[in-house]
Amino acid sequence: QVFDAGDYFGIMQVEEVDEEEEVDEEMEEQFKKKPNPGNGPCFKVIVTNENGLQASNPDSVFLIDHAWTYRVEHARQQLRRVPGLLHRMANLMGIPFHGEVPDEGSIEQVLQEMWKYNQTYQLSQGTAEEKVPVWYIMDEFGSRIQHSDQPSFATAPLFYMPQQIAYTVLWPLRDLETGDEVTRDYAYGETDRLIRKCVLLPWVPTDMLDVSCFTPEPPDEHYQAILAENKEKLPVAINPPVYAKDKVFKVFTDIQQVFNNLTHPRFVFTDNEGEADILYNFSHFKDYRKVSEERPEVMVNQFPCENLLTVKDCLASIARRAGGPDGPRWLPRTFNLQTELPQFISYFQQRDRRGEDNHWICKPWNLARSLDTHITNNLNNIIRHRESSPKVVCKYIEEPVLFAREDVGLVKFDVRYVVLLRSARPLQLYSYDVFWLRFSNRAFSLDDLDDYEKHFTVMNYAPGVTLKQVHCEDFIPLFEKQYPEYPWTTVQASIFKAFAELFQVASSKPAPLGICDYPSSRAIYAIDLMLKWDTSRDGKRIMQPQILEVNFNPDCDRACQYHPTFFNDVFSTLFLDETDNCHVTRIV
Repeated sequence: QVFDAGDYFGIMQVEEVDEEEEVDEEMEEQFKKKPNPGNGPCFKVIVTNENGLQASNPDSVFLIDHAWTYRVEHARQQLRRVPGLLHRMANLMGIPFHGEVPDEGSIEQVLQEMWKYNQTYQLSQGTAEEKVPVWYIMDEFGSRIQHSDQPSFATAPLFYMPQQIAYTVLWPLRDLETGDEVTRDYAYGETDRLIRKCVLLPWVPTDMLDVSCFTPEPPDEHYQAILAENKEKLPVAINPPVYAKDKVFKVFTDIQQVFNNLTHPRFVFTDNEGEADILYNFSHFKDYRKVSEERPEVMVNQFPCENLLTVKDCLASIARRAGGPDGPRWLPRTFNLQTELPQFISYFQQRDRRGEDNHWICKPWNLARSLDTHITNNLNNIIRHRESSPKVVCKYIEEPVLFAREDVGLVKFDVRYVVLLRSARPLQLYSYDVFWLRFSNRAFSLDDLDDYEKHFTVMNYAPGVTLKQVHCEDFIPLFEKQYPEYPWTTVQASIFKAFAELFQVASSKPAPLGICDYPSSRAIYAIDLMLKWDTSRDGKRIMQPQILEVNFNPDCDRACQYHPTFFNDVFSTLFLDETDNCHVTRIV
């Protein structure tokens, strides 16, 4: 806890030199590489200690304080409320800020500029909320250390448990003399030249328009690597089991909703996994090989390789089978930031040049409930988000179909359908006849991108936030009154067409390139979608479904509450092949 960096380093302000004055060429070169990221005066950190610094000396390790640590969704609020924070950040970033009271203009500038100063870490334990990446800005000393491809120092965040505080550790990579500059590599760990250029774009603006934004489906090896990473063992081929017409099935489950609501006479519960006919589990099965060899007649509520649907980057890759490299019309244009960053930047810059809308939404590959999900039109912001956790970036729907809410105005809404996959090959897919609606709480407009209640519809997890509920039977007449030319039956037909296409491409190739057609697998998924305004090929305005995500083992609490036969219908359809008297519609 000895902050002794001042004894070894100094911050030097670099003056721009007039063209007329004679400058030796070496100095000239230095100025061309204007190092400072901000738009104000330009700073460097140099070694001032007369003995220099020896890399091998155990004392050559320094702590840097963090000036501001926050989660992105709280940034604006903190700049407004924390005394002195806006002033300090504006100074650090070279933003002119005069006055005592935070003004929205300066706050907005800090929120745009901060992506040149932000660093990030994640805590590896705790709840999903606690694991959301944290961003921080180093103090004035740390923030003024410039980038170099041949850095003289390295930095890393250190979380010090006894104080519950994070610091940045700074150490030299080679011996330095007095006057040498302290630099670090802003693209640390990236070796690929093109990717380095992309990652450094916030500090070194570059035109990427010559890079193709074409994103073909990844090669087969990509899917094999995912299978290996998931440690999933594929089943051996089995004959589809045949059961007696009046057999009563023993169900083993760890899902309370099933336990409380399944009352169909042909299903009984057992605590003994070994004697069960049906394993209906919330946790993911991994070893299908074992279950297929030892108990092929046991049915399971999951499909091998179903993560191709439920994980967002995989969903985007397999969807390209339906719509070519741009993806199908029912999925927003999506890029995987880990593997398709250059293509994305090129696409973003092309849209920018054409003056097209450039709002994007960054989502982690597999966190639910809109956690760590951000809407932005700031390219630097998107590029830097790649450093926290694996993300996809999807085109934000700039013209959603809205719903008129009394007292609020026209708000965004999304629709959740529960689909039942009885078999992958031949494909047998059903939809439950009830769908669920979620609404935003504030009128929609393409601004205030960090206003959760304007841009998001998931309200049941946010404390103290109203949750507007409308039953689908009440929703349809209200919707048709607002949009008389768009009967819900037509809208739903286009939704089901999108579902059919999605499951057709998902099961069109053998595992691990597609969902495995294991005869004893069955599953239910929740598909969340929105509607956007689009133009059909013959120039008509149409409501185009946009699939947002596919959820494995969804929360069926509301379903059971309002439709007590929900799990009876699901089990009859999936395990008995009896759909008469069930509230399901066959899609494929």
